[in-house]
Amino acid sequence: MATINLGSIKFNWKGAYAGGTAYAVDDVVSYNGSSYVCILASTGNLPTNGTYFEQMSSAGTNGTDGTDVGTTITTQGDILYRDGSGLQRLGAGTSGQVLQTGGTGANPSWTTMSSDVVKLASGAITSSTAELRFNTLFSSTYRAYKFIFSDFNPSSMNGRLDYNYVVSGSDQTGNYYFQGILVYDNGGSNVLSSGTSDNDSSGRMSSWGTSNTALYASQHEVLITNPNSTRTSKNLTYISSNPLETDSYEAFQTGGSQWRSSTAVDGIVFYANNGNIGNLEYVVYGFKH
Repeated sequence: MATINLGSIKFNWKGAYAGGTAYAVDDVVSYNGSSYVCILASTGNLPTNGTYFEQMSSAGTNGTDGTDVGTTITTQGDILYRDGSGLQRLGAGTSGQVLQTGGTGANPSWTTMSSDVVKLASGAITSSTAELRFNTLFSSTYRAYKFIFSDFNPSSMNGRLDYNYVVSGSDQTGNYYFQGILVYDNGGSNVLSSGTSDNDSSGRMSSWGTSNTALYASQHEVLITNPNSTRTSKNLTYISSNPLETDSYEAFQTGGSQWRSSTAVDGIVFYANNGNIGNLEYVVYGFKH
């Protein structure tokens, strides 16, 4: 029986292949990122020559085929995704955009977010002032506008909140028509009344003032439809709430006001009929078509 020297059964690592080196059987070299073992002693034969070498391991990808993350995404804000062939880079979108999926079989993309309800303005009046003005609020983009007013507190008693539409910076007076209903809870006694006004110089929203130590500031929710159209009337509806401090009194009002004109308006101004606007917080939303 033949004698085998077990110490000779091993691979001999020779490092990177060199053309001038003589390689013996079981020598192992690296070449272009892969490793090869010598199966027939020789000098000057490349490891890719199957007569003299066999491949032991294959080189990994170097990023040229899009599978290396470090070379695919290169810039801050990049997003990595897979398309039909491999990993791909989606560069950062512009400020305010959101990521949108195209569904199965499509690539993601950046898009500008769109909403049917948009917040257009907000703020607060912290001292007495004559008016709250929006000269260029209305446009053809929105069909309706909602105003929410909190803590309306005019400087004079019965200082109701009125308004005028604005066209090209000029307040429009006349042709305002009003109808409203007041529900007043006085310790459990309900009073229901209505009021009308024809062809006023301004639109009326509320006939109940709050400048009194017995009153909290009132709240208003106002809806205006189609102000920028050429329809023959511009409609406004409102709901008002006026809590009283003493005896849990409450006053609630609902009503509507209309400006009869086919002129498209681009703004509105609110003001206290008596005195000035005291404190008032507001937020305005636009509703698209």
